[in-house]
Amino acid sequence: MLSAFQKKPEEVTQVDVIVVAPHPDDAELGMGGTILKMVAQGLRVGIVDMSDGEPTPHGSSEIRARETARATELLQLAWRVNLGLPNRSIQPTLEARALLAGVFRLGRPKVVFCPYWEDAHPDHWAVTEIAEAARFWAKLTKTNLPGDPYYPPRLYYYYCTHLRKPFTPNFIVDISDVIDRKLDVVRCYESQVIVGRPVEPISFLDQLKAIAASLGWFGGCAYGEGFAVKEGLCLRDLRAFLLG
Repeated sequence: MLSAFQKKPEEVTQVDVIVVAPHPDDAELGMGGTILKMVAQGLRVGIVDMSDGEPTPHGSSEIRARETARATELLQLAWRVNLGLPNRSIQPTLEARALLAGVFRLGRPKVVFCPYWEDAHPDHWAVTEIAEAARFWAKLTKTNLPGDPYYPPRLYYYYCTHLRKPFTPNFIVDISDVIDRKLDVVRCYESQVIVGRPVEPISFLDQLKAIAASLGWFGGCAYGEGFAVKEGLCLRDLRAFLLG
């Protein structure tokens, strides 16, 4: 069963933020707390899952669709789209670039988030390459892409990597007040984060919370999510930045 928020690419409506994820659960794992905070502050957020994430050892397309629907409801997204690329073999093709560029043109986000560019999972860094190229393609004229030309002003990178190495973010979002809600969202993906996962010496969810705690320590809060940028950041509210 798909959520009422699940849309076809051509049904996308305008939002403030689009999060691009290789598979259902990546957006939630990497920045679920930030999504919850953005929605609570009145921002319209959409997620583009590039594949359905299957096959996996304990999942199926039907199971994954039900899990994604539950997570989507908890996140209170404006919409969610799946572009149907093949799990385990996502490639930065022109066709994939055009699909995502069309979503950007219809959604017209002020900010796009995509995976951090260093990762052991080929799907993840392929999606990052697709997102960067689609951002540029979305502004082109004289194409058969849907919608009007549009260039998303900001592109940020969230940390959801399979590399076991320290991550030094450019900025950290304090998710201390929503850490338990983030974990509830992640639990929706039971086939991925609970079934078949060892609980000793530490469960997957406890690992996720520990990562959030370490990022929070870097930023001076209890729990955080880290983000990277390749472009400069412009600060318009100095009081919030300096004293917040």
